Amino acid sequence: MKWMLTIALILSSVTYYPAKVTAQTQQPATTKQPVQPTKGKTSPQQRSSRPVFVWSKTPSRLSTISGRRAGMASRDNCPAVPTALTALVPLREEQKVSKQTDKPISGIVGGLTTSERPTFWFYVPYTQDLTVSAEFILQDSAGNDISRNAIALPPQPSVIGVSLPSNASLQIGKTYRWYLKVRCNQQQIASVPIYVEGDIQRVNLDSRVMQQSQAAVDPRQKVAIYAANGIWFDSLTMLAQMRHKNPNDASLAWDWQSLLQSVNLDNVATAPLVK
Repeated sequence: MKWMLTIALILSSVTYYPAKVTAQTQQPATTKQPVQPTKGKTSPQQRSSRPVFVWSKTPSRLSTISGRRAGMASRDNCPAVPTALTALVPLREEQKVSKQTDKPISGIVGGLTTSERPTFWFYVPYTQDLTVSAEFILQDSAGNDISRNAIALPPQPSVIGVSLPSNASLQIGKTYRWYLKVRCNQQQIASVPIYVEGDIQRVNLDSRVMQQSQAAVDPRQKVAIYAANGIWFDSLTMLAQMRHKNPNDASLAWDWQSLLQSVNLDNVATAPLVK
């Protein structure tokens, strides 16, 4: 009887010990670690970057003629204005310098588009209550008029868009010259206007950029993609259209400022945008 009791005690200790060891080895696998809070986590919309223009590697130059992004401060009896007539386009100053001033004397004013009939954007400081006339001109590389139309002035100094009429269009691969001229002296036909001028070239969208654009869920991402690949006119026009539809959207206003500031147009980045 005594030996049976001894065997029972030995068996109970053997079965208990492995169970204890098993419980100890399994414990770390079932213990949950505390979740650390993630600070500064943003939504996909918040993570989307602001649009920034990057010059396209090609073409290296749109034309051999220098452009003019800002008009003269006062000419042709036009009233003095705090901010000059300005074309909302990139300006790339070239390395060629004048020996007298050591400043660039030529540069690229303008950009690329994929649109057959793009919209051109200008800051106009002259208003409709003045005796002022404005004219937009688009010419081909030979100097022939593609379009020449009078432009209505805004009610206050503002950014305006000028679209091509239905009978004018751009061909892929060709460079065109545009002008916006403002005259304040209606009595002198030969008077020198205040003007801005530059180039535009229509191109096919690169297949890689097209795939990125088609995959973009947020229209603002599409604007950023076009800007980052040098398609200036399309990116600015898409953003302007969104601002027209949502004039109180502060985020779109920030995108607009970011895009203009990326081409050193800070002085007109906050100007009103009229439809």
